[in-house]
Amino acid sequence: MSTLEYPFSFHEDASNPVNGTLRLDEPLAYPSGMADPAFYRPGSLRLEDGKSLELALYHNEATARFIYLRNAPVDHHLLAIAGIDPAQAGGRETIRLPGQLCFGAKRTSIIGKAIHTLFRSPALTPAFEKYRQENFAVFPIAREGLKYQVAEAIFDNFGYYCDEIVLDAHHVFDSSVPVYNRKVEMTIFKDKDLDPEQRDNIRVAFLADGIASGLVMKEVIARVHERFENLQQVEVIAPLATIRGLCRIVQAEIPPTCRIRVHVFETLLNALPPDFYYSAHLPDPSFHIRPDLEAEYRQWWGQDAASNTIADTACAGYGWSEVFFSPRKQIEMINGQLLSRHNLTIADIFRRNFEES
Repeated sequence: MSTLEYPFSFHEDASNPVNGTLRLDEPLAYPSGMADPAFYRPGSLRLEDGKSLELALYHNEATARFIYLRNAPVDHHLLAIAGIDPAQAGGRETIRLPGQLCFGAKRTSIIGKAIHTLFRSPALTPAFEKYRQENFAVFPIAREGLKYQVAEAIFDNFGYYCDEIVLDAHHVFDSSVPVYNRKVEMTIFKDKDLDPEQRDNIRVAFLADGIASGLVMKEVIARVHERFENLQQVEVIAPLATIRGLCRIVQAEIPPTCRIRVHVFETLLNALPPDFYYSAHLPDPSFHIRPDLEAEYRQWWGQDAASNTIADTACAGYGWSEVFFSPRKQIEMINGQLLSRHNLTIADIFRRNFEES
């Protein structure tokens, strides 16, 4: 796989146009502790004003199940949530499911394994050779980030006991914000137990949450740096991240001496209008460490009656947090988008795959 150079331009907000270039280098293998090798793919995103952001994309067995398809036993409870009579599975023992249909506890298990392997990569191990355990803090962003198990991955790989500081940052409606009609509200920042010395010791912050528009993460990075002034690195663990959202991370209001890097599963996503929240896979195989897995994923989603490719609009997260906390709400959101864009439901796509296999 060769290096990808991808120019981009975003002009949905006429007062703040964004132009730049994304670079993704060739993937590099590293020991994973799993049957299949793991890969990480260094990269960067640079805006035309010269500001840039470091990136690292990852492939391992668990990230692939999270982003693309997985073989799963026929689960009557899952099929019922999706509106499928289990009899329609036709006696199959296993079925293929996309990451959007990995719910609740199963999703938490898979993401934990993925992040555990991610921390073995050469992109992250140098920080743990340079700093002591008291220099690290983990900031899971409620709700989704609470499920990522970043502190557990650090302990399992390095034996470090890190401070874990829970945040609540979310969108609230605000019609005064052009295009997006929402702003960021922070209501919880659980750092009051740290004394001044403990606060001053923090050099590396691990933030945990997905990135769609990037509005929340940009604000969180700025607020974390305000409260932890000696920060030298911000490492964002974002299993799902869009190119549009990453552009906002580049513009985070922190000193240039503080390094920001974003760690993403497998590929970067396309934030879809009108609200730039629903985020689908990009079709170009060069965006994917394993293009063959993307091809299988696109085949599973198929096309609608007008020959539109459904994977081009199928959000990789849909409810983002709901897929962890409320599987039924996740199905509602999937069906709402599928009906509005393709006049289909997830049950229709299930049945089509049953008929074709």
